[in-house]
Amino acid sequence: MVSRVSHANLDFVELLLGADPSSLSTNKKKWHSAFLTIYCSRALLSLNKNHSLAKNNTTTKIPRTLSYTVVNFKPKNYCFDIDQTTLIELSKNKNLAQLQALGGVDGVTKALHTDAEHGIHSGDEGIANRHEAFGSNTYRKPPTKSFFYFVWQAFKDLTIIILMFCAALSLGFGMKVHGAKEGWIDGLSIFIALFLVIGVSAVSNYRQNRQFDKLSKVSNDIQIDVIRDGRRQPISIFKIVVGDVVCLKIGDQVPADGLFLEGHSLQIDESSMTGESDHVEVNRSQNPFLFSGTKVVDGYGCMLVTSVGMNTTWGQMMSQISRDSDEQTPLQARLDKLTSSIGKIGLTVAFLVLVVLFVRYFTGNTQDENGKKEFNGSKTKVDDIVNAAVEIIAAAVTIVVVAIPEGLPLAVTLTLAYSMKRMMTDNAMVRKLSACETMGSATTICTDKTGTLTMNKMKVTKFWLGNESVSEGTYSSIAPYVIELFREGVALNTTGSIYKPSSGSELEISGSPTEKAILYWAVQELSMDMEEVTRGCEIVHVEAFNSKKKRSGVLMKRKMDNTMWVHWKGAAEMVLAMCSSYYDASGIVKEIGENQKTELEQIIQGMAASSLRCIAFAHKQVEAKEIEDSKQAFEENGLTLLGMVGIKDPCRPGVKKAVEDCQNAGVNIKMITGDNIFTAKAIATECGILKQGQDMLSGAVIEGEEFRNYTPEQRMERVEKICVMARSSPFDKLLMVQCLKQLGHVVAVTGDGTNDAPALKEADIGLSMGIQGTEVAKESSDIVILDDNFASLATVLRWGRCVYNNIQKFIQFQLTVNIAALVINFVAAVSSGDVPLTAVQLLWVNLIMDTLGALALATEKPTKELMDKPPVGRSAPLITNIMWRNLLPQAFYQISVLLILQFRGKSIFGVDDKVKDTLIFNTFVLCQVFNEFNARKLEKRNVFKGIHRNKLFLGIIGITVVLQVLMVEFLKKFADTERLNLVQWGVCIGIAAVSWPIGWVVKCIPVPEKPIFSYMKDMRRKHI
Repeated sequence: MVSRVSHANLDFVELLLGADPSSLSTNKKKWHSAFLTIYCSRALLSLNKNHSLAKNNTTTKIPRTLSYTVVNFKPKNYCFDIDQTTLIELSKNKNLAQLQALGGVDGVTKALHTDAEHGIHSGDEGIANRHEAFGSNTYRKPPTKSFFYFVWQAFKDLTIIILMFCAALSLGFGMKVHGAKEGWIDGLSIFIALFLVIGVSAVSNYRQNRQFDKLSKVSNDIQIDVIRDGRRQPISIFKIVVGDVVCLKIGDQVPADGLFLEGHSLQIDESSMTGESDHVEVNRSQNPFLFSGTKVVDGYGCMLVTSVGMNTTWGQMMSQISRDSDEQTPLQARLDKLTSSIGKIGLTVAFLVLVVLFVRYFTGNTQDENGKKEFNGSKTKVDDIVNAAVEIIAAAVTIVVVAIPEGLPLAVTLTLAYSMKRMMTDNAMVRKLSACETMGSATTICTDKTGTLTMNKMKVTKFWLGNESVSEGTYSSIAPYVIELFREGVALNTTGSIYKPSSGSELEISGSPTEKAILYWAVQELSMDMEEVTRGCEIVHVEAFNSKKKRSGVLMKRKMDNTMWVHWKGAAEMVLAMCSSYYDASGIVKEIGENQKTELEQIIQGMAASSLRCIAFAHKQVEAKEIEDSKQAFEENGLTLLGMVGIKDPCRPGVKKAVEDCQNAGVNIKMITGDNIFTAKAIATECGILKQGQDMLSGAVIEGEEFRNYTPEQRMERVEKICVMARSSPFDKLLMVQCLKQLGHVVAVTGDGTNDAPALKEADIGLSMGIQGTEVAKESSDIVILDDNFASLATVLRWGRCVYNNIQKFIQFQLTVNIAALVINFVAAVSSGDVPLTAVQLLWVNLIMDTLGALALATEKPTKELMDKPPVGRSAPLITNIMWRNLLPQAFYQISVLLILQFRGKSIFGVDDKVKDTLIFNTFVLCQVFNEFNARKLEKRNVFKGIHRNKLFLGIIGITVVLQVLMVEFLKKFADTERLNLVQWGVCIGIAAVSWPIGWVVKCIPVPEKPIFSYMKDMRRKHI
């Protein structure tokens, strides 16, 4: 019995393991028999043991035989000595006691198999294991909206719902009155036209939403510096894994949760997590915890990543946040008002048409196709009355559909999405939609110098030791002691790093362009070995560089003799002001008297006038016994000047042309830089910002401190004259932006530093730098200039103007159609009781002008002419005098021609009512096709210039014409039309083509610059 049960259990075990007992070989059967023997023996021993224990108890318990086996699986952790849950709890609770129990930061580093100095290995398998064990650095986002969501949104439009109701009634009563064979045509035609409109709207909105999703992915893909295989290298934030050693500096975003490894003066802004504005100091002993999404506001350091993606504290919050793709821009808000105003006019006209048609019907003034009265009192059937009422309501509702220019928001969306995509290829990433259009109105651009006007490829070209210039190849003449001091000052007081590849290839130097230039110079000319210098010294405290002091310092101790030294590096005139002596080439210390100070200042000015950035080095020995607080020990007076270097940063090619283009477009360029006034003036002159003869006396060149000390009245009076502001702080930049905005300017500002964030937010358009810009600056900006080039900024300006211009073209085109359609239907309804354009025909016209028209006109590329006009002001009307001049004659011409066809068409062409109505419909559509060409140029008479380059425009015109031929010739029942012969087609085309010469003649008429409606306001004021 036991054997039979055991065999049954064994078969069950084999089944669980996926083995078929009948398929086992002889050898495997022997192994299974051995396993069965052991299994039975253990089972019998277990039962015997339980029986013995039961005897000793007062109550007898019969053990229940288990009908299942519990298998305990331990999660695979790829040999890491710590699990994800522990790491999450550690960071979330900021648990120092738990951290100490794990062996401190070093213990966690060891448990994650990371080397604090060399980082992790970058092999694919190792990275994959970390991904598998701890997850990836990505956030779960809310599901993207499906295509059917946008279809449903289009269905919810009130006019569409009313038309659907009318179509349903028309279908029902049509089939009842005219029978199933013919009665379905009118109702189904409206349904098909509506579904076409809904489909096009849904596709457009769905594509726009996808575009924003792509943009969001690009804008969130931040580059982060990590150490892997002993090398410092930039990688995507999404590729960071647990165990990575991340390098942090001022302005960086902390990419994941982690622990502080090493660094100095690291201050973190945790307001995004806690809401507290106070900065938190992070250090190894009291607070080593760092959180994803927070910002570095001061200092620098390295962190060990302990949690990524959804396992971080920030991850749970970020999963609920998605980019707002429904962001409404100022232009869209203005267009909503315009749409509302036109819609009210359309509703009024539609109501009047409704009343007139009902009055004419019930008074017996309307006739059917056979010439009989449609309403004949009580003799008229109820079905006929309801059917007539449905047709009248459908006609009135369709007038509203045509009157409301719902294509305007679509046109804005299309042109913004198109321009955003094209700007991306032109090295500009739009973060906020409103910036696209606002940039077109910019009157002033406040730009940085370094990296924007210059190439940001720096090289040390001058070296001064005291008042002696040292040329390349003669560094051996300098005293070794001074050289050694220089090596310490460069190697220890830097945020850069040097990596020596084991293969013997070239050194890899990382850091800011200035730091890289100095490190490269020290390695090449001073034979500096950074590792050797750092091994022989211990850094006690660091004073990180900031834009206010424009210098950085380090307090260090030499291990050889335990002496303490302070090393300073920074803007030459700032460091010189701290010095009382200097070294000469022989290593002799000399006092800096008045004459020597003047001579050194002239050397600095001479280098600055040659467009060189001047950096000075100074040091001082500090008595160790006097040090109580390392921060107080930072000597800022009585230093000894080691020497000065001049760093060349050449102007970008093409920047002078870009500056000139902006100035010709009526945009003022102001350069705001932290460099000294002589360097700033030299670069500004080279770039064309400063003209010959403009200097400090004329107020064109000024220092930040002077501007700051002006009274508010003086600032407002002089700010427009300023072309260059040197030695400026971020506060000075903010102050200038505020002054310019108060004077009515539309201000664009470039910025790359953390402290530039207030000015970037204050400006109408904030432009951050994609390469040098910190994450704080990028988040505060509206547009990211990906290549840090001023020429790209000029391209953004051109695209901004193009967006505004394209919208104006479409408004002119659509208003012409709206006015013509409203007047024709209203006059015809009032006078004859007949509406020449049916519901289906008007819906077709609506589709042409709204969707296809928006596509054709909203995707025009920017032209050179756009940069020859002054910027559009804040209060400038959306519909200009030029647009009124263009559209009113065209609308008047279309109304005149179509009303002649309405009342005299039958006698002129000798045709019946059906052909006459088809002639009106066909002429009306073709007029819009020809007028679309006129709308391409608001002011230029030659509307065909550059048309061969816009393939989309030509394609849409072609599609429109082909579809119109189908509507007239082949879809007679659907569109309620009759076929036209070649002569009639020729007449329609001829009438429509007259719009070209009308457009040419009209553009010869001059118009006043003052908006036409402002004259009416002035007249009202006079009467009051």
